[in-house]
Order: sequence, then structure tokens, then C-alpha cells
Amino acid sequence: MDENSAAFPDPNEADENGVVAYGGDLSAERLIAAYKNGIFPWPHENLPLLWFSPDPRAVIYPEQFKLARSLRQNLKKYEIKIDANFSKVIDMCAQIRTNGTWINDEVKKAYCRLHELKIAHSVESYDENAELVGGLYGVCIGGVFCGESMFALKKDASKAALYKLCQIAEEKGGIVDCQIINPHLSSLGAVEISREEFLQILHVLGSKPQIL
Repeated sequence: MDENSAAFPDPNEADENGVVAYGGDLSAERLIAAYKNGIFPWPHENLPLLWFSPDPRAVIYPEQFKLARSLRQNLKKYEIKIDANFSKVIDMCAQIRTNGTWINDEVKKAYCRLHELKIAHSVESYDENAELVGGLYGVCIGGVFCGESMFALKKDASKAALYKLCQIAEEKGGIVDCQIINPHLSSLGAVEISREEFLQILHVLGSKPQIL
């Protein structure tokens, strides 16, 4: 990356691991440019800052969210709030990963700045004692919510937050970007699409009003 420019290479030029570029910083300008082009940072220890656009890409079409019976029963246990405590959410997402995390202090600072700019948002689950027990955060590019991380201290707390996000996205004609598939996301309805298809969706929905 050119240290003096926020311009990115074409995401279609990513290597077989989805790496588009390396270097640069996590300035708000660079992060916004990245997300608008379907690219996201994924810091790795002892490596330059890496920027990814994977192929395939994991997304949740909101109407296809898999609402299991157990989750449906647990939804009533939580109050869902939007942006009530963004910094706490990102802190918790970092803390629950006992085997290390890419959410370092630099990442926290960068995304809190995006939150101040009303681009990064959190969806939070609170229990009956008004304690934050789960949630997620990510970046909104128009009608595309690019999920970054989630955490849960109680059963289904993060799933409840994701379900609420999907309800909002469906109502506003948006989509949830999950970046890379895993069994947990798949169980909730995430599917893989090609990078090309994702970029086409981003091009159409990216100019719409933010879903959060």
C-alpha cells in the first residue's frame, strides 16, 4: 500500500488466499475506502497489515436467517440495543478469544473512530439485570452491514443480536456480510457467494441509506 494514498488495487486481483494488499494503516479514510471496495483488514502477528477480499464470500440474506426453536425461545430473555456501548462490545469481542485475537489496541481505536463517524455500529444483547451479555459490531456501507466480530456471555446472546440485525436489514432491503464462512455462521443461514457476485451487490446496495 502507498502510505500516502487510500487507493486499493482491484479486489479481483487478490491472491489465492484473498489478500489484496499489505501495509498502510487503519486510518478512517483508508478503512472506508477498503469497505467500499469489498476489502477488509485482518491483522496477523509479525506480518504487515493485510487487506482481504476473499472468494468465495460469506453473506446472510436476512430472509434466510435460520431461527432455531431454542433461539426463538431465548429471544425474550434479551433486550436488544443499537450503539448503546460500542467500545464495550469491541472490548468483549477481543477478550473472549483466549487463543489470541486480531482485535488489538490499534484496531479498537480505529473502529471506535469509525463509530464516531457513524459508520461502525454495534448491536447489543442485555439480560434481565441490564448487563451486556452479547453482541456484535461491524461497518455499514449503505445497505451492506459488514460484520466484524461477535461475542456471547450467555446462551444465544450473540445470536439474538444477529437476528435483530437481520430483521433490520430485511426491513430496509439490506444484506449482512460475514466475510468468511464457518460452521457457526452456516448454522444461522450464512451462504457462500462468489467475490464477483458480492461486489455487484455492494455496488447496488452501497449507495443506499445505511441500514443502521
